[in-house]
Amino acid sequence: MAISLQNVQFAYSEAPDKTVLNIRHWSVSEGEQVFVHGPSGGGKSTLLNLLSGILKARGGEVSILGERLDQMGSRQRDRFRANHIGYVFQQFNLIPYLDAIDNIQLAAHFSARKRRQALDDEIRELLSILNISPADWHKPTTRLSIGQQQRVAIARAMINKPELLIADEPSSSLDQQNRDKFMSLLMPLVADHKMTLLFVSHDMSLSQYFKRIEALSNINAACEIH
Repeated sequence: MAISLQNVQFAYSEAPDKTVLNIRHWSVSEGEQVFVHGPSGGGKSTLLNLLSGILKARGGEVSILGERLDQMGSRQRDRFRANHIGYVFQQFNLIPYLDAIDNIQLAAHFSARKRRQALDDEIRELLSILNISPADWHKPTTRLSIGQQQRVAIARAMINKPELLIADEPSSSLDQQNRDKFMSLLMPLVADHKMTLLFVSHDMSLSQYFKRIEALSNINAACEIH
């Protein structure tokens, strides 16, 4: 299994009595592409942060790619995430004064999967596949359009060839035409690299790209917003 959760509970330290996640059992097979939808405030981002090891469960088993994240310390989880998980953030989290290539190289720097001899070629190939013009490769990312920044964020998430790709509302800032372009680029890349994809959004129009569609309220017993 790429993802396996058993009796997982999570609450933030500032509100320890308010359970945000209460998941009895949920799993995703390797190579599966899953769309999870739910309203704002329902725990979507919390779930993704738990699966990527940014947060640690209060109780239960969190297994990712056969490894127990709930038994790891924070540094171990950081290392595991760098080596095995790609993450496309809602706000992209690019370093604004670095150009596209430097932002992607930085992600590769934290991975143990060096392959550094071919790194530059891999970055250029990804940027080309994602339709970013070579003229824009060396511009600070603040000078790129929102759509271009998003595609750089995808390239950064994929450069280490992660087994699991997590996308947290990655198309929320795009209009319908650019959302469609984004999905038509993302889905073939995921399939070609045989990645497991967990895509979370409130935009149900994107569900057409997925065979497996889940409501967060069906996964999370603590979800109070429907």
